[in-house]
Amino acid sequence: MILIKNGHVKTMAGPDLPCGDVLIENGKIKEVGTGLTAPEGAQVIDAAGRLVTPGIVEAHCHIGLDNEGMGWEGHDFNEAVDPCTPHLRAIDSINPMDEAFENAVKAGVTTAVTGPGSANVLGGTFTAIKLCGKRVDDMIVKDPVAMKAAFGENPKRVYSNSKKSPTTRMGTAGMLREILFKAQRYLQDKETAEQNEEKLPPFDMKLEALIPLLKKEIPLKAHAHRADDIFTSIRIAKEFDLLLTLDHCTDGSLIADELAKEGYPAFVGPSLGQKTKIELLHKSFETPGLLNRAGVDVSIITDAPVIPLQYLPLCAGMAVASGMDYEEAWKAITINPAKANGIADRVGSLEPGKDADVVIFEGDPLRDVAAHANLTVIDGKIIYRE
Repeated sequence: MILIKNGHVKTMAGPDLPCGDVLIENGKIKEVGTGLTAPEGAQVIDAAGRLVTPGIVEAHCHIGLDNEGMGWEGHDFNEAVDPCTPHLRAIDSINPMDEAFENAVKAGVTTAVTGPGSANVLGGTFTAIKLCGKRVDDMIVKDPVAMKAAFGENPKRVYSNSKKSPTTRMGTAGMLREILFKAQRYLQDKETAEQNEEKLPPFDMKLEALIPLLKKEIPLKAHAHRADDIFTSIRIAKEFDLLLTLDHCTDGSLIADELAKEGYPAFVGPSLGQKTKIELLHKSFETPGLLNRAGVDVSIITDAPVIPLQYLPLCAGMAVASGMDYEEAWKAITINPAKANGIADRVGSLEPGKDADVVIFEGDPLRDVAAHANLTVIDGKIIYRE
C-alpha cells in the first residue's frame, strides 16, 4: 500500500486538487482526495507540492516493434511483401527488452498503443500495453485494440517499388474494399452455418482477423495524412459501418469543421522534425489546438520511434506553445487516448478502481522543458525513482 501525499493532483476526472493525496492498494487506486490518513503499514511518499498525474498514455506508436539501435534486425513492424496482412498481431513482434521502454517510463509514459507500420493497406492489429515487464503477455491492457490500415503515399511507394498493386490511391481503396467485402460474406456464411457445421466456409485466417472489426469490437486505425486520404478512410468506414480513428491527421487543420461534424477521434502527430514527404506539407504543432477548438476529440502522438516516446509530454507542451489550451493538452496525453482506444476503464485518470499508474513530476512538462519525472508507479509498483 502506498499513500502519495501533498501533491498538486491532476486527476483528469475533475478539477485539480492543489494539495491532494492518492492512496494505492493492490495495484489499484483506492482513494483520491485531500487529508487522507495513511493506513497502518502504508509507504508514505510526500509529493511536497509537486505535480502528480496519471501515467501518460500514447495512442499510436511502434515501440517494441522497431528496436532502438538495431537497424534492420530490429525492424519487426512491416511485413512488406503482401499489401493485406490483417492476421498479423503486434504482440508477436514486441520486444520488452528494448531500451525505449525504460526511457519512456523515466519520462512518465506508462501505457502505449503499439503495432504494425504503414507499409500495407492492412497491417494487422495494435495492442495496448504497460511499458514495464519482461514478457509481453503479462503487459497487455487490451488486445486487440485496433486494425491498422494505411492510406496515401506509403502503400503506393512500397508496392510500386515491388511492381505490385497498389500503385495508386484508387488501388489502396479498392484493395481494402475487396477484402472487407470478402470478410462480410465470410462472416455471414459463418453465422448462417451456426446450426450446421457442414456449411461452414473454408477457414481463412485473414478474414477471421477482420471479424472483430466488422462487429465493431475494434476500430479501423487509419494512417492518413492528406485531407483526401482522411476523407477516403471516413468514406470506407461508413460504407462498412466501422468504428474509426484518424491517425496522424496532418491536414486536420484544413478540414477541422468537417472532421468535427464526423465525430471520429484524431491522433495528431508526429509533429516534431522535418517534413520528409509531401504528405507532411501542413505538419504543425498548431493542428492539435485547431482541431480541439473545432470540437474534435484529440490525442497527441509521437509515432515512436519517429519521435522517441519519452518526448510525448514535450510534444504536448509544444502544442500548448502553439495555441492549444493547457488543460486540453493534458487530456490529449491521458484520458483522451485512453477513451479513444477503449482502455479508459483502466488508465488515463486518477480514479478509484483504476490501475495505479501515477507520476510525480519535478516541474510541469507542458510548461517547462527542464521538468522531469521524479517517480513513476505502474500497477501500484514503483518502477522508476530519481
